[in-house]
Amino acid sequence: MSEIATSSATKTVLHVGCGPWRPTALHETFRKPEWKEIRLDISPKAEPDILASMTDMGAVETGSVDAVWSSHSLEHLFAHEVPAALSEFHRVLCPGGSALLRVPDLEKVAELILKIGLNSVAYQSQSGPITPLDMLFGHGLSIRSGGSTMLHKTGFTAQSLENALSKAGFSDLIVERRNHDLWALGKA
Repeated sequence: MSEIATSSATKTVLHVGCGPWRPTALHETFRKPEWKEIRLDISPKAEPDILASMTDMGAVETGSVDAVWSSHSLEHLFAHEVPAALSEFHRVLCPGGSALLRVPDLEKVAELILKIGLNSVAYQSQSGPITPLDMLFGHGLSIRSGGSTMLHKTGFTAQSLENALSKAGFSDLIVERRNHDLWALGKA
């Protein structure tokens, strides 16, 4: 899934929806000396390199990054905003560049609701216990602590994510279901 071509030259990864800096927030593929991270987030509290919405990344030059990494960010947009964000991801990538994305898997959430209910703990995260309700609407603890940007406003199945990426111009798409998440890799 994360087989992104690298060479000895420095490559740039745009970390979209980076949140506050954590050493493990960047995907392991990009935690190597040949990669330089540029952090982009909508929240000034995250102290990103670029303060911007993923639906308008005008501060990032067209074709200027080799990869985009976005984990648990797209679901914080309204459904009608997702095409704009994915178009921006595609725009900032150099030809042949890759986007690696991770979002909650709504099919898995539905399975969990039927199996354990809305409020039972499905797994533990760095942010605390996660329930199916958190996966649907956003992490309750983070939202109660004033993190309104943590609300989930849309969701994805493997098919809907693949369709959205294809419509944004991505090719060589791979979408996989892993645990509670969908992982997608696409080429510009």
